[in-house]
Amino acid sequence: MNRRTKSTGREWIEILVIALALALFIRAFILHPYKIPSQSMEDTLLKGDHILATKFSYGMTIPFTTHKLWGKDIVPERGDVVIFTFPKDPSLDFVKRVIGLPGDTLQIKNKRVLIGGKEYLDGHEKFTDAFLLTDGPYRSRDNLGPIEIEPGHVFVMGDNRDKSFDSRFWGQLPIENIKGKALIIYFSWDGQDHAPRLARIGALINRNVSKKE
Repeated sequence: MNRRTKSTGREWIEILVIALALALFIRAFILHPYKIPSQSMEDTLLKGDHILATKFSYGMTIPFTTHKLWGKDIVPERGDVVIFTFPKDPSLDFVKRVIGLPGDTLQIKNKRVLIGGKEYLDGHEKFTDAFLLTDGPYRSRDNLGPIEIEPGHVFVMGDNRDKSFDSRFWGQLPIENIKGKALIIYFSWDGQDHAPRLARIGALINRNVSKKE
């Protein structure tokens, strides 16, 4: 092997190392991919959607932890779709919509969300009035509170209200657990039809993405 071949090989190794380091940096601090595993965010996000979330919208979280380098006091806006570490199991990431903010008085009455005594509708909610849970361990799905959202916490819910495991069941979400803001669908796979949903690719998540698209 001559000197030129060695030099070219070294250059390629350096390029690959730099590319890998850049990819790891972007994944850790700027953008992170997530796959939607359930129906809890229909029709905004469908099972099989692959999304990118910005990791700097609410401060900077140290990778693989819930500790923030800065921005721990940044409160998301009502209606934001956020990625967060599940408080009951730090190994899990959830995606839900922010409904209640610190200081809010929130109540769920027959599936309707009331904030400060007034019904709150964001246009993304999906539920049916056909069956109300009034008894049993899951009755908080349809009737809860009123409760006051604590400082440093938010109340999150899935858009598909009848099929979402969210703050109605496990409580308020510490803001420090929020890892990022859902940004865009970069790929979508229909598991039933075994085909990509091409029309969903590139859709911005904070716009009203229809299941029919």
